[in-house]
Amino acid sequence: MFKLIWIIINILLISIIFIRTPNNGGLESLTTKTNLLGSPNSAEKTLNRLTWSLIISYFFLAIKFNLAS
Repeated sequence: MFKLIWIIINILLISIIFIRTPNNGGLESLTTKTNLLGSPNSAEKTLNRLTWSLIISYFFLAIKFNLAS
């Protein structure tokens, strides 16, 4: 069960990293083209919170798997 959640977290992290746009141009973000997440500032805050919560969950599960072995 935890391994399935861990795989889903991995896929979500990869997706979020590709959605995020660098400050110097680069790929256009989906959030700036549409009002999917509201204004660009609120979209950035939401993506930051989501990214950090997924990173913390990823490391928590990675440590759990390491200690269980």
